[in-house]
This record gives sequence, C-alpha cells and structure tokens, in this order.
Amino acid sequence: MTDPTQALLNSPTLPRHVERLRRVLDDEAARRARFVDEIQPHEKGEFINGEIVMASPALHRHNLVSSRLANLLGAYILDRGLGVLVFEKAMVSLTRNDYEPDLAFFDRDAAAELTGDTLRYPAPDLAVEILSPSSEQRDRGVKFEDYAAHGVTEYWIVDPDVETVEQYVLGDGEDEYTLRMKSATGELASVAVEGFAVPVRALFDDAANVAALRALLA
Repeated sequence: MTDPTQALLNSPTLPRHVERLRRVLDDEAARRARFVDEIQPHEKGEFINGEIVMASPALHRHNLVSSRLANLLGAYILDRGLGVLVFEKAMVSLTRNDYEPDLAFFDRDAAAELTGDTLRYPAPDLAVEILSPSSEQRDRGVKFEDYAAHGVTEYWIVDPDVETVEQYVLGDGEDEYTLRMKSATGELASVAVEGFAVPVRALFDDAANVAALRALLA
C-alpha cells in the first residue's frame, strides 16, 4: 500500500497541500474552542474530526451495564487508593478530538494532577465504551485508533445486546491494540487497574454483580 505521507513529501505541490491543511486545522480549532465553551453541563457531546456529535439518551440496558461497572470499578479503586474513576460527563481531550467515554480510569499519578476545577481530562489509563447503535462505528473506529495513539493502556468495548466484553491492550512501545479477550463468560482481569478481576457476567447480571462486589471488598 502506498504511503500517502511519502507521496506528498515527494510531490512539488506539497506546500499547497500544507497550506490547505493549515487553514482546515485552524478553522477546526476555532470550532472546537466554541464547542468546549458552549456545551452545557446537561448535554453529552463530543468533538470528533471537526464535527460535533451529540449523544441521544441511552437505553436502559446500556445504563444498567454502566452502573454495574461503575459500582465494581469505583469501589475497588477507592478501596485500594489506585486513582480515580470518572464516567458519563467527563470530557477526555486528545490532540484533535474531545470524547466523553462511558467510564475512564486514571492511575495515582494522573489523578494527582486533577483538581476540582478540571474540565478537560488527559488520556486515561483505561477507557470503556458501551456500544449503542448510534455509537458503535465511532467506538470501533476513530476512538479505537485515537485511544491507542494516545497511549490509553487498556480499552474495553462492552456490547449490552449480546452481553460480551472485548478487552484490548497496548504492549510496551506499541501504538496499536491487541485483542486480549472477547467473551460472554469467564474472567475479566484488568491490565491498567492493578489486581482488578471480575466475572464477565458481573457486568450483565445483578446477582453476579453483587457477588463480585463483595468478593472485591472482602
């Protein structure tokens, strides 16, 4: 496959393309600044590759999975002082884009840099996206690529319809994810959250969730 960057570098029209890209990025940066300034606390929106994407209300099954995961991760992280978990309305600002992942974990060092006035978060250590019909393409596409490029150690994609979780991890010095597991059963053991391991069913079943929570805090 031809490298488009190398093709541009070898082209006499390179300066023209660079100038065009500079204008596009300058305009995009201005629109991004307006987006961040104007979005309201009650709104869930993201700025992705120059476009504003507003989220529609989530289905109940989506909200249940989010709640179960927040219960497990939040209690475990707090109990062991591992860092901080944020969810739903936390805006993660990367080089070009602003996302609001369903859940995001920051380790002790990253959490120490956060203040009560933090509005835009850096790249987390763990990002979790719970699929919906309107978000799946972005969760598996631009976010998948962007999280990896910015060193997000671990990325979970949770499908509430078929009740599976996909766990992707970055190796040392890598900038592309490797699939570690995809399953509706078995154990989900985190790489980024030290020692965290729960049955996959704890994400989708209330009884399994309560049992896992008790085990984590025992």
